[in-house]
Amino acid sequence: MTTRPFKSAAVSPADSSAALVIVVDDDDGMREGLREILQSVGIETLGFGSTAELLGEALPDRPGCLVLDVRLPGLSGLDLQTKLNALGNQLPIIFMTGYGDVPMSVRAMKAGAVDFLTKPFRDQEMLDAVAIAIEKDRVRRLEVSANSEVTALAATLTPREKQVMAAVATGLLNKQIAHELGLSEITVKIHRGNVMRKMKATSIADLIRKVDSLQPASVG
Repeated sequence: MTTRPFKSAAVSPADSSAALVIVVDDDDGMREGLREILQSVGIETLGFGSTAELLGEALPDRPGCLVLDVRLPGLSGLDLQTKLNALGNQLPIIFMTGYGDVPMSVRAMKAGAVDFLTKPFRDQEMLDAVAIAIEKDRVRRLEVSANSEVTALAATLTPREKQVMAAVATGLLNKQIAHELGLSEITVKIHRGNVMRKMKATSIADLIRKVDSLQPASVG
């Protein structure tokens, strides 16, 4: 599960899929300029003058990204990235700076930044970077949702069914599973059928894919 360091505000289902770009820059003009650029393509923004303001705000849980200035009062953009990574937060980050250098950009990119833009940048450069970041976040969210569903399905299995599922996922045949667990082949077939049904697996390959996405404790 992804840990969010921000406070989370309620958001209606109708708005939950709309992208939100969070801009953090101590330059009022830059924040307003980015808001206008992104608004021109239908993307909503929230602006903050410092990382402290951002961390203290209740934010809606929506797909999007962070657009961070590197040099900020208090906690810098790069330090915020380090903090978010330590907390397990995977919201994509685009850095922008008027004082960029190679070591700084390398550090940001190695830590997972989507892009590192040097001011002044072209509007299209920012729009392209934001589009990539939002799509990355949408894909991540879909994966998290799918994994949560698989974990919920695995929780419906009995301990014995989990054992059978783990054995099936390693490629063992019914006869081998029966020997390993001290069961009859008929009993293994029954458990195997229950596993396929409860896990909503369409094939053995699908079951293996789902088992691979589970935490070890969920498999048994």
